[in-house]
Amino acid sequence: MANPKRRHSKARRNRRRAHDALDRPAASLCPNCGETKLPHRACPSCGHYRGREAVEVDESI
Repeated sequence: MANPKRRHSKARRNRRRAHDALDRPAASLCPNCGETKLPHRACPSCGHYRGREAVEVDESI
């Protein structure tokens, strides 16, 4: 198995890791209640999707 002969500098290591940061997931506003939700999914707070109730939401939580 090959091993590096010299160690890589911190700058070289950090340049490689420059693209490893996580992106925030896309978010949109629910037109029914105004809460933030994931696009193309039913709203977790009110259960509406595309103008109609798609999921019953349990209010006891």
